[in-house]
Amino acid sequence: MAGGVLSFPLTSFHDDGSLDPDGFRTHVAARIATAPGAVFPACGTGEFFSLDEDEYRTVVTIAVEEAAGRVPVVAGVGYGWAQATRFARIAEEAGADALLVLPHYLVAAPQDGLVAQLEQLAARTRLPLIAYQRGQVTFTASSLRRIAAIPGVIGLKDGHSDLDRLQRLTLAAPEGFLFFNGASTAEIQARAYATVGVPAYSSAVHAFAPEIANAFFAALRDADDKTVERLLRDFYVPLVELRDRVPGYAVSLIKAAARLRGQPVGPVRAPLTDPSAADLAELTTLLATGLDLVGAAL
Repeated sequence: MAGGVLSFPLTSFHDDGSLDPDGFRTHVAARIATAPGAVFPACGTGEFFSLDEDEYRTVVTIAVEEAAGRVPVVAGVGYGWAQATRFARIAEEAGADALLVLPHYLVAAPQDGLVAQLEQLAARTRLPLIAYQRGQVTFTASSLRRIAAIPGVIGLKDGHSDLDRLQRLTLAAPEGFLFFNGASTAEIQARAYATVGVPAYSSAVHAFAPEIANAFFAALRDADDKTVERLLRDFYVPLVELRDRVPGYAVSLIKAAARLRGQPVGPVRAPLTDPSAADLAELTTLLATGLDLVGAAL
């Protein structure tokens, strides 16, 4: 999965908020065609939190069908372990290769509880699990050793960007345990994560501009610092500044950008809201700038 950016496709909805399976098929097929390291349907960017179980089954099934074994399909699961098990069972039946365990719902929990959550889920699915520390989920080095010893737990995605803590986790992990940079707009911190042994990263930009995402990945891989810094300065940093204006823009702004590229992803579901007209105009200009930097067109 470190051979390309990790792609988190958007879930397509009609204007009335109902699931659009055909739109999602078109969208995820276009992502897979650009050779990501893996595809992660029904995760945070894919609005997992707003999907019912039937919709989830449809989304994961389509992703598996379109991947056709060319790239791994890692489906999101979440809430408490009992509900996560229901989603895990659906993902198994749909043919997913692994599961990303999203942070549990609402409550804070001690380290023993965070470990037990993964133990309970791992005991109920045959699929490999990748834990996701973000929000109220943060593992200590001691807990990392415990979850790495759970059969079926193969990795950790980090969304905290605390590199001191993350370095301690990578040093505590057994050989072969996987780590992923899951920071918001992970490209901003990709070089920093790589210095502590975490080169693989997720890319929200890949959901709307794989040309930009793949150009950045190639420049980073080839140590082309001039290109990396130009893309960061002129595209990624302004994108983050725009994203941070409104809660939920980490998803709705990405969906809006995909619509600007002609992708049939539709609107976000409440409680998220689509960008304002002013922010959409700024996004359009920024997207054109980013595409121009890599020799692509809007």
